[in-house]
Amino acid sequence: MTDPVPGPPAGAEHPFAAFGLPGPPGGEEFWGAAGPVSVPGPDGGWRTLFRWRGGPAAVEFESWSEPVPLVRWRETDCWYAEVRMPPRLRVTYQVRAGDDRYADPLNPVGAGGERSVAATPDAPPQPHWPAVGADDVLPLPPTRIRWASERLGGRRTVRVHPVAGGGPVVLLLDGDDWLYLHPAVTAFDAAAAAGELPPVTLVFLPAGDRLAEYACRPELWEAVRDELLPRVADCGVPGDPERLVVAGQSLGGLSAVYAALEFPDLVTRVACQSGSFWWTPEAAGAADPLGGPVGGAVAARLRERPAPAGLRIAFDLGEHETRMRPHCELVEDLVRRAGATVRVSRSASDHDRAGWRQALLRDVAWALARPSRTAARTR
Repeated sequence: MTDPVPGPPAGAEHPFAAFGLPGPPGGEEFWGAAGPVSVPGPDGGWRTLFRWRGGPAAVEFESWSEPVPLVRWRETDCWYAEVRMPPRLRVTYQVRAGDDRYADPLNPVGAGGERSVAATPDAPPQPHWPAVGADDVLPLPPTRIRWASERLGGRRTVRVHPVAGGGPVVLLLDGDDWLYLHPAVTAFDAAAAAGELPPVTLVFLPAGDRLAEYACRPELWEAVRDELLPRVADCGVPGDPERLVVAGQSLGGLSAVYAALEFPDLVTRVACQSGSFWWTPEAAGAADPLGGPVGGAVAARLRERPAPAGLRIAFDLGEHETRMRPHCELVEDLVRRAGATVRVSRSASDHDRAGWRQALLRDVAWALARPSRTAARTR
């Protein structure tokens, strides 16, 4: 949680001078400058200025902080907040005005039509992820599968995209987020063109009820095995379902690792970002879901039975996810000790897809590399 930085007393220099913004506060030149803007803070972190033109509003962050109210600068139409941010943070946010939520109109980096992405100056670059504005329309793969699953029920549209001609299938859980909020099609194409990723075939699997489907549910993976992958093989896009990588975040990461443990004939390669390893059947209804047994149901399963042979799992976690860390670290350790090939890294984020996305590209490439028994650890 963070608090707005107190503004200057009445009669003092306006609070925007330290951020190098041009023109008087509230003028057109002032509004023409992109935001948010960060300057070094006194504690080694950053002071970041958010601005909003209009009326009362608040900045709402994804996972990292409670909402921060904006305050008005004198009699202008400028509402602002200076927010203390830690080193190495990339975060999704939006502006709430009344009952409505908006992307930041001053920020050219969006995540869908109602969200923006801010990064502190020391956050690592994400070279293959283009800046996408709130009004931009992301490219959609023309190949789509209308899947009415007998096991899962309901209908969903699964998109399929060959990268560099296609290759091993990469199943992206929460696929609609990677289609409509974060430009995964463009990023994977760029990474392959740069030689950092082999040819793959992306399969964007949207979630129905995330908790019901991703909470260690065998029906999901039976449906993927028996219903979806045969449809992918017949859709006309080159792909190799026999070399499958499953990529998931949060509950999706939990489900991906569960699939590797319980369906080793189907899933042996996983890219897991911030897996929800706090999960147990009782945790979802608890007042504090993360306060239960460390490592949850997955750790309990690994204590009872070792991981199957031949698993290759990349684990990533946001550096600022303090409460998730014990759960993830225990599962990482148990999987490694069981003999799996493991990579562990930490991203400059909290529990936020914007911070995980470079790890997604890197870890999919790693999962498809020649197996090695040596575990890796990176930042």
